[in-house]
Amino acid sequence: MLSKVLFSLLLLLYVPIAASAAEVKLVDVVAALETPFKAATKSAEQINNFQAKFQQRSLIASIGRTQKGNGTVSFSFTPAVEGEVVLAKFRWKYILPTAQEIISDGKTMWVYVLENRQVVISDIASLSSTTEQNPVSFLSGLGNLSKDFSIAWGESQTDSDGNYLLQLVPRLKSQFIKQIDIVVSKKAVTRWTEENVTGGIFPILSTLVTDPNDNKTSIKFAAVKVNRDLSEDIFTFELPEGVKVVTPSELGF
Repeated sequence: MLSKVLFSLLLLLYVPIAASAAEVKLVDVVAALETPFKAATKSAEQINNFQAKFQQRSLIASIGRTQKGNGTVSFSFTPAVEGEVVLAKFRWKYILPTAQEIISDGKTMWVYVLENRQVVISDIASLSSTTEQNPVSFLSGLGNLSKDFSIAWGESQTDSDGNYLLQLVPRLKSQFIKQIDIVVSKKAVTRWTEENVTGGIFPILSTLVTDPNDNKTSIKFAAVKVNRDLSEDIFTFELPEGVKVVTPSELGF
């Protein structure tokens, strides 16, 4: 009798845990990730921009070399609308390994390396035309991920902190992206599944982009703030005196 009672108690303890895990489906996590960046979402629940600190780790597979970097990022975009191009604006400011900035107003991109005293200027449209998927379009198309990528669970459904792991593979062949692994905030998913609300929490904790040559670049975000009153000046570049302007073709790209 005691063994039956103990078994029943164990069942009572076990069932709620199993049910909780089963409640969150892949479609729930994808919805929590995409919805804040869709034009159809209520404006109060959209995420139109964010600022954060970041840590970057890049592995060059051919030589087994790893490079670390960190800095701050500001990002602004319009929600994805069917048939329209999203103009992503961003400013990545690296402190390490070298002081540099990558800036875009949605049309032009500037890569400024302070120690070289030069800035590389590229046209975003020409970058996008080289492939249907590239690292620039990934972050600018967060509201449309399930259209552009085949999405599945990662190696496991969650990490040790209960955040959700997704694996994205481009639906169209890409010269830049073989696979993207995303860690999605448990808090953002819980708020979506339990309250049907988005917008207050940036859903991405980290990303890992693997290219066709198996080079890997991981970025972890921290101290993220959403929907700030960002000045447009953040996303433009003023040429400092004595800095040389070069084009990608001059560098052999």
